[in-house]
Amino acid sequence: MIINLIDKAVESGARLNKAADIMGLSARSIIRWRKQSGGQDQRKGPLKAPANKLSEQQRQQILDTANSASFRDLSPKQIVPKLADQGVYLASESTFYRVLKEHKMLTHRQASKPAVNHRPKEHVATGPRQVWSWDITYLQTSVKGMFFYLYMIVDVWSRKVIAAQVFAEESMDHSSMLLAHACMIHGVQPDKLVLHSDNGAPMKGATMLATLHKLGVEPSFSRPSVSNDNPYSESLFRTMKYRPEYPSKPFGDIEQAQSWVDGFVFWYNTQHMHSSIRYVTPDDRHFGREEHILANRRKVYEKARSRNPNRWSKNIRNWNPVHQVWLNPEKKDETSEMRRLKKAA
Repeated sequence: MIINLIDKAVESGARLNKAADIMGLSARSIIRWRKQSGGQDQRKGPLKAPANKLSEQQRQQILDTANSASFRDLSPKQIVPKLADQGVYLASESTFYRVLKEHKMLTHRQASKPAVNHRPKEHVATGPRQVWSWDITYLQTSVKGMFFYLYMIVDVWSRKVIAAQVFAEESMDHSSMLLAHACMIHGVQPDKLVLHSDNGAPMKGATMLATLHKLGVEPSFSRPSVSNDNPYSESLFRTMKYRPEYPSKPFGDIEQAQSWVDGFVFWYNTQHMHSSIRYVTPDDRHFGREEHILANRRKVYEKARSRNPNRWSKNIRNWNPVHQVWLNPEKKDETSEMRRLKKAA
């Protein structure tokens, strides 16, 4: 059965290594099984049951307790402590979870609907001023426990820092003002821009949402506590704070912090050669200079290969512009069919 499931997954486009890994096997084992005994599973399994294995009576007692009127609305993390308060120990939380899962009872155990966090809608940028990402990061101050807040907007397609302002507090009013100013300066057209952010109050406050609606900007939000949904801003903040020039001591006041941020933004936009856009600066890409730069690099490489072709076993380095940049693209899971078949089995 395992061989048949893996063969179906491979025929659907999955790689053998990935398909075997989902089944808890290695690709070498699958290949060996195909050569031996017609592909039958050669594993003998354990010779005897573990000494601490639950008896059927103990397993049924766990199920009866979890489904009783007193505990049927509670999770095992709450059931076990409540039993302990009554002087009763049946099993650990993990054992409760395992037994309930085996009997397909590990579902939402309350009358309310379970929280569902859908993956953000994917967006693709083919030019500047189409998809922006923004976030807020802390900047240390000389007063312990107090911080300045850096609001920063970045163009996803060009990686250009569109706006960067330091404030003394987090506020949706600051967010609205910064966005409105950035849209005016960069000539953003209504219904042409998507603005992606996290789920914080400054991002989803009424004032901010009203400003987005007024400007004709489509909002996009990450899932709660999922930083990977906002990768461009997170990456930008990491680049900023790992710069050798980043101050080793806290900022004394907002003016000092803003001055440093302005210097960083100038360096990042005009001098930083970004690896994801073929090592051109964000400004060169944003303002349409990358085509000429990359074409010149391509000529240099082609001349070098023509002078000494023996040093080139393949094509020259790819100096073609990156025409599309995706934000939260839908994952094309090559093993989804494998998981479906395994579940069915």
